[in-house]
Amino acid sequence: MEKQTAVRAGRRRLSAQEYVEGILKGDRIALARAITIIESRRADDAELAQEILDACLPHTGRAVRVGITGAPGAGKSTFIEALGKHLTRERKEKVAVLAVDPSSRISRGSILGDKTRMSSLAGDPLAFIRPSPSGGSLGGVARRTRETILLCEAAGFPNVIVETVGVGQSETAVRGMVDFFLLLLLPNAGDELQGLKRGVMELCDLIAINKADTDRHRASIALHECRSALHLFAAQPWGWTPRAVLCSAVTGEGIAEIWEAVLEHRRLLEDRGLLQQLRQEQSRAWLHDMIEEALLNLFREHPLVRQKLPELERQVAEGRLSAFHAAERLLAYYQKDRIP
Repeated sequence: MEKQTAVRAGRRRLSAQEYVEGILKGDRIALARAITIIESRRADDAELAQEILDACLPHTGRAVRVGITGAPGAGKSTFIEALGKHLTRERKEKVAVLAVDPSSRISRGSILGDKTRMSSLAGDPLAFIRPSPSGGSLGGVARRTRETILLCEAAGFPNVIVETVGVGQSETAVRGMVDFFLLLLLPNAGDELQGLKRGVMELCDLIAINKADTDRHRASIALHECRSALHLFAAQPWGWTPRAVLCSAVTGEGIAEIWEAVLEHRRLLEDRGLLQQLRQEQSRAWLHDMIEEALLNLFREHPLVRQKLPELERQVAEGRLSAFHAAERLLAYYQKDRIP
């Protein structure tokens, strides 16, 4: 049984060292509270979050990171619960699931609540489930998903699964955070494939036709169409060939085989010496994301921008000014006192 540290002793604000010690011991409460600090938008939490991350970084980078996306209704949560139970019960391995839910436009909170939809896995002592609202973030992931992955790795989780909100034009940011990218489709995927963006298909390492037990004939047709679609893309130069398979999260069909594909992909990365390169690329992407976020915050908080923005928004909304020219003016206000 994992030790629970001083985090149980009240809700006092812990020091960065206490958070880090708890995380490295596998304390779920310390991990959950640290993630809350990381996700916080409060200025007084930012410095503490950075201290926690800096101390945890040497203990990250070794987990198998899997991103799972799919259209609403594809059964992502049920599939992830089945996959998680395969890891904890059959393989006796720990797994962290970062379930990103769509956000309420009113409260910004989570709408679906993946932890309640994975109730069986949530009660497993080898599993940790963290539902986070997307908060309007692009890419189908939460604002601090990348940092949360690192904290879970530092807490000793060798497997991290990231569930995105859904599949669409902006649902591919997770690809830059994970090693293996899985697209979940339904047996009627023939129709669904027509609406999928080509870019999403190109990013996939594996396509799984879920709920194959409900309509074997249509599932087989979908499997054939997916395999045909994958053949249209150029083979990955480092040796991995994307594939399509059938599965059922309800019956367990194909779940073990899918994880074997994940491990095969991981072994290939390691054998070709590409895992470290991938981690470096992910770190660079993290850096650029943080720069863009910081610059956007600086822009929004600029006094002249804050003063002029409401009026320019009204002019754009009323059709008296184009969004292009409004943006130009705001950028000029921002640069005005910064140009030497």
